[in-house]
Amino acid sequence: MASSNSEAQSRAAWRLARRQHGVIARRQLEALGFTRSAIAHRRRTGRLHLVTRGVYSVGTRYLSPKGRWMAAVLACGADACLSHRSAGALYGICEERYGVIEISVRGTAEPRREGLKVRSRPSLPSQDVGALDRIPITSPAQTMVDLSTDLPDKLLARAVNEADKLDVIDPETLRCELDAYAGIPGAKRLVTLLDKDTFVLTQEELERLFLPLAREVGLPLPLTGETANGYEVDFFFWPELKLVVETDGLRYHRTPSAQARDLQRDQAHTAAGYARLRFSHWQVKYEPAYVRGILEATADRLR
Repeated sequence: MASSNSEAQSRAAWRLARRQHGVIARRQLEALGFTRSAIAHRRRTGRLHLVTRGVYSVGTRYLSPKGRWMAAVLACGADACLSHRSAGALYGICEERYGVIEISVRGTAEPRREGLKVRSRPSLPSQDVGALDRIPITSPAQTMVDLSTDLPDKLLARAVNEADKLDVIDPETLRCELDAYAGIPGAKRLVTLLDKDTFVLTQEELERLFLPLAREVGLPLPLTGETANGYEVDFFFWPELKLVVETDGLRYHRTPSAQARDLQRDQAHTAAGYARLRFSHWQVKYEPAYVRGILEATADRLR
């Protein structure tokens, strides 16, 4: 009977370890009925290998990246989750900090763990923690907010783009969710980035702001909503000037088919000998001097 119980315990431990990318916590073994001596015996016989205090790999010392992340989470307790750059690496949207796994604990964290950066975050809501490949991890929105406290502008913008491309979270959804993070470190910076790059004007507002800039540099009144080279364009500065101006409301959320259409549009204009300018809605509203300068330089060249 004792042998049968031992085999059942071993099977249960193997099943759990497989679900956890090859690792298991001592507390989990004890919950399955393993005694201290049984755990020690399995370590001596090479069936368990110590990864870090209180966590073992099962059957092999080799750990995949996901096994390494899972072991780190298990080492920090039941309320721990992957966060910051380590969460970003699991989502596939940024690189992990070399040699360091970042963990957040909803409670009191041990101040030091070799190879780990552990943060105590008692205010981290349960809805901001989920699981990816069965590894506890901060939600996409919370991860993006955390990354905005750490990544430089270029890498943060790249993370937003990667999150969109990989269907982790799109910029529009992220911007809506950020309203719930007011006052949280990193949220304001992320809002500023997203507002700049997903800012949209109505066509009426766009024309009201853009047309005076064109007049100030001596451009003729453009045609709006006209077709040039088979494509409808935002602003068409007369056939003889051959200048087409397009404006974009969104930088991030572009499907492959939309990107392909943009390429074909630009290629058609180039083949016909047209000059092309593309401004974001944010630039038209908040950077008019820059837009005016580009328009003036382009107009001078075309004249």
